[in-house]
Amino acid sequence: MSPRTLIAGFLSRRAIMPAVEEGKRLKVLFLCTGNSVRSQMAEGWARQLLGGSAEPYSAGIEPRGLDPRAVRVMQEAGVDISRQRSKHVDEYRGIRFDLVVTVCDYAREQCPLFLGPAKKIHRSFEDPVQTEGSEKEVLAAFRLVRDEIREFVEELQRQFLGK
Repeated sequence: MSPRTLIAGFLSRRAIMPAVEEGKRLKVLFLCTGNSVRSQMAEGWARQLLGGSAEPYSAGIEPRGLDPRAVRVMQEAGVDISRQRSKHVDEYRGIRFDLVVTVCDYAREQCPLFLGPAKKIHRSFEDPVQTEGSEKEVLAAFRLVRDEIREFVEELQRQFLGK
């Protein structure tokens, strides 16, 4: 399934447009289990691709620390996530998100209710940390997920920000 198909099935641009139309930056939370790879990559891509249109955040249900391989493959693509850190979703209590994107199945199942009325999208990406093989094979898995997440964030941009 393409990112466009997945997003279109969950909500429309109109559903989150009040935040955008009021001139506010769209507050987007990318949520996964460990906040070590996938949600970190999504936050990095959102910062680069969405610019001043959005305020991206990332968090985990069980933070595990930023994976250096994620930093490496994002740097290869021109995105520096080295200053990001792994955070627990509880750090964001009190922030009213416009959009919450779960990027793994476990996070979707455990998504905290306190996230309130935010629109929710789920798009599961394989966890490259689970890849077995040589370092070359593992890095190839990280690069594949990096590129899939970029496509997904680009689709968010087209559908919700009209860019």
